[in-house]
Amino acid sequence: MLVLTRKTNETIQIGHDIEITVLSVQGDQIKLGIKAPREVEVHRKEVYLSIKESNDEAASFPASLLEQLKKHTHNLK
Repeated sequence: MLVLTRKTNETIQIGHDIEITVLSVQGDQIKLGIKAPREVEVHRKEVYLSIKESNDEAASFPASLLEQLKKHTHNLK
């Protein structure tokens, strides 16, 4: 992990097209501004983990249920 010290209005550059700027510091909270291309997803870690968990659950469809669905749709033809 790279650890950097930044003051208000100072920026960190990641690659060619991502900038993170410290906008303000109040007590134990830091407000960050992030400039990134639209195709780069930027989430708070807890939101990212929630999305990942939902995607993992959706991808772990039980095989037996999938077989039942195939039989059901085949019978509809």
